[in-house]
Order: sequence, then C-alpha cells, then structure tokens
Amino acid sequence: MRIAVIGPGAVGATVAAWLARNPELTVEVCARTAFDRLEVETPGGTLTATPRVLTAPDQASPVDWAIVTTKTYDAAATGAWLARLVGPETRVAVLQNGVEHVERFTPYVPAERITPAVVDIPAERSAPGRVRQRRDGSILVPQGFDGEAFVELFADTPIQVATTPDFKTAAWKKLALNCAGAVNALTLKPSGVARREPIARIMRALVGECVAVGRAEGADLPDDLPDTVVEGYRAGPADGVNSLHADRAAGRPMELDARNGVIVRLGARHGIATPVNAMVVALLEAAAS
Repeated sequence: MRIAVIGPGAVGATVAAWLARNPELTVEVCARTAFDRLEVETPGGTLTATPRVLTAPDQASPVDWAIVTTKTYDAAATGAWLARLVGPETRVAVLQNGVEHVERFTPYVPAERITPAVVDIPAERSAPGRVRQRRDGSILVPQGFDGEAFVELFADTPIQVATTPDFKTAAWKKLALNCAGAVNALTLKPSGVARREPIARIMRALVGECVAVGRAEGADLPDDLPDTVVEGYRAGPADGVNSLHADRAAGRPMELDARNGVIVRLGARHGIATPVNAMVVALLEAAAS
C-alpha cells in the first residue's frame, strides 16, 4: 500500500516516520524542501526513517492514501499535490486544525473521499525532517469503512488511533484547546503562562465563546470545558509551545482563522457574540502585519 504524507511539519513528519516502520507500507513525503531522512525524538527514543521525498507535484502519482498535514492556509498548494496523488481509489485523510476539514478540500476532492481527523500529537519541528514528539498522542476519525481503514494503518504504532461516532464534538473539543493557545502566541510565552490566573481567565473566556458557538453548530460540549482546558495547559510541560506560538515567533503565517477566526465567523452566523476571540484575532493580525 502506498501512502503520501503532504506537509512534513511536526505532525506530518511524526506520522510519516511511524508509518514508514511498517514494511507493508510504502511511504512518500511531499515537501517544499528536500531532506535526507526523518528523525523524531519520541518518548521511547529516537525514530529514523528514509521515505522517498518529493519536492514538486509533477513527481507524484496516485496513491492509496493521501494524508494531508499541511497548515490550513495552504489548501491551494495542497490541492496541487492532490491533483497528482488522487486516483480512482485514493482516499484522503485531513489531519489539520479547526472544524472545517471537509469544506476546505472539497474544491479539490469529492467530500465522500475525505476522512477528517482530529490530531492530538504534541510535537515541535526544529529543522526539515527533525521533530521532537512529546508524547505518543492520538488521532480520532469518524466511524465508517474509511475510518476503520485509516485506523488500521496505525496498528503497529504507539499512536492511539480510533473512530468516534460523534466527530463533530471531538473536533470542537480540540478547537476549544486550540483557541485558548492564542494567548501563548500573543504573549510569546509557553504553556506555563496559564498558571497565572489573569491569563487563565482570558483563556476560559476564549473557550467559553467556543463552547457557545460549537453547541449552536451541533457539538455536545460540557459546561466545565473552559476549566478543563486551562487545567490541561497547567498540567502539561511548562515549556510546551503550540504551533500558533511557534509560527508567530518564527515570523511564519499563522493558522489564526482556523483556530480563532472560525469561532468569530460561525458565531456571527448564529448571532452569538464572540468579543474575546475577535479581539485576539485583531491583535495577532496586527502583530503579524
């Protein structure tokens, strides 16, 4: 079985390296920059892999699975890869932030061929092909034939991959975690900043708005989710850096719309006020301009 991982950032490189350990899978990596190997510092030791690295879409051909791990704002560039990778039997898994996995890629792939995925694999990239994976992590996909097939790909890895009957709720719970991380990007401080109560109050407000909008969209979100998110930040490594923070610190584009802007956009659709998320979006857009 041939698998192409599009976008070997922190999550993409980690996923590709683990899948490449399975001799029954042929793994290719679609990247902007060539590199000699994947090297991932995992909780159990260093993992290395040498998948074929493609640097231009015209080098690609149809595969069994195309796994998208690019940034959400790179949909058009990813579409150029999908045009070459997707054949009559190809399935596409979208491992991205936000709650619009399918909508983002229906311009390039029929919706019924897309398997959205919620990823929780804390990892940080230090250089092309070099990643620190902080814990094994997990991936959730919708129930169904394609979801089960995707789970099977990871059977020999320590990553916990499973199906869920309520993917919408899972995606909004992850968005609640991600939207709070905008505080880290604003302050340029790692996860430990959540231990300051004034910061925690802002994070709870961000998540509270996410909960209100998520419920309007049909997600089943608990009342205590804001507290749960803050406690998660406080319980994790104090030096943890989320991707929004890392991108702003490096001067790269940020996934601001997928993590906070979407709450503002969908909130407006439902007539729900989201002033804290709107403020965060405005401040980070100004900081990045």
